[in-house]
Amino acid sequence: MHDLLIVGAGPYGLSVASHAAAAGLDVRIFGRPMASWRDNMPRGMFLKSEPWASDLSDPAGRFGLAAYCAREGLPAEHGRPLPIEHFASYGLWFAEQASPRVDERLIASVRPFPGGYEARTEDGEAHRARAVALAVGVLPFTEIPRAVRGLGAERVSHSSHHADLARFRGRDVTVLGAGQAALETAALLSEQGTKVRILARSPRVDWNTVPPAWRRPWRESLRAPHTGLGCGWRNKFYADTPGLFRLLPEPARARVAADALGPAGAWWIKDRVEPRVEVRVGHRIASAESVGGRVRVHTVAVGGGGLSFATDHIIAATGFRATADRIGVLPPELRDGLRRLSDGTPYVSDRFETSHPGLFLAGLTTASSFGPAMRFVYGAAFTAERLVRGVERHVRRGRRAAPPVQSDDEHTRRTAAAAR
Repeated sequence: MHDLLIVGAGPYGLSVASHAAAAGLDVRIFGRPMASWRDNMPRGMFLKSEPWASDLSDPAGRFGLAAYCAREGLPAEHGRPLPIEHFASYGLWFAEQASPRVDERLIASVRPFPGGYEARTEDGEAHRARAVALAVGVLPFTEIPRAVRGLGAERVSHSSHHADLARFRGRDVTVLGAGQAALETAALLSEQGTKVRILARSPRVDWNTVPPAWRRPWRESLRAPHTGLGCGWRNKFYADTPGLFRLLPEPARARVAADALGPAGAWWIKDRVEPRVEVRVGHRIASAESVGGRVRVHTVAVGGGGLSFATDHIIAATGFRATADRIGVLPPELRDGLRRLSDGTPYVSDRFETSHPGLFLAGLTTASSFGPAMRFVYGAAFTAERLVRGVERHVRRGRRAAPPVQSDDEHTRRTAAAAR
């Protein structure tokens, strides 16, 4: 039986694996490394976070993004956006250098087992561990507005469903949302010849400003310090003190997790959107139906009135909602038994442990507990260190309390012998 089994090999899963191996834990990690970054983002997208705020985490700090970029001769400069494919390649390099070997099979289910948990791969092989960390990323939690959910995959999709937007060339596409995913998707569509409009409930599109210089007068730095989540003291609190954030009252935490660092576009795509893309703000979709192979959309405007138009496809860049009931790798009885916060996200302790002992969470599912940093790669370092300490404590307790557990091979041999 392993000490820790990690489900997911994105930035959080790989960082947890690196820290767990360095702590001497017997760890296995499953998943396709950096899958969402490689398979669910079109070429031409850029990393919104600053390169210096986008490191995966190893305990010695030897395998940061800057080290990879220096090795490959790539720029990793403050204020210079990094292509998504470079970041994905960095994650693969990190997996080779700083993580235990990744088993690229996907985990189909995780169930309780005496002394721990049993995880079963999609091809049916079982693996047992005293603790499990779910670092499943954002893809299980895609949010599509109710008004368009019933249109079917040919007519509506989520922005994270697309690694390639070429199939929309020459067509009419409506993008829902006013955040970075919506704006950058719309820019890419427009640049390839798609007729595209943006439709958003927000009263306006907000744009992030060009970040101030890394080196600047001390008064400016004191007024608005750089942080991994942007400039300012409030962002510094979110970025650098997730442990303190967890001490806030639960309603305040849920509100901040939902609203802080709200929808906004990066400064470097503003000129690619505003002159070229039709933008309709202050509108929500009242109804949508398939008519003659297209989608007929009716909206309601905030100030009254609305729009009616036809489009070929709707791309919902409407974010993610990481509620406990969407953690599909867990069986219903385990998932339904999770203690939850008021917004439906799972409760986790100060060591990222759920109400089921030995079951840990990492990433977006913990944003309502530890703050907005958990929505970004920047939160991986804090998570990996804290979570692994929690696993160590859980494993020590389990070893003291439990009788010796047979290994999977020993169990198989004894079962075969009994059958004979």
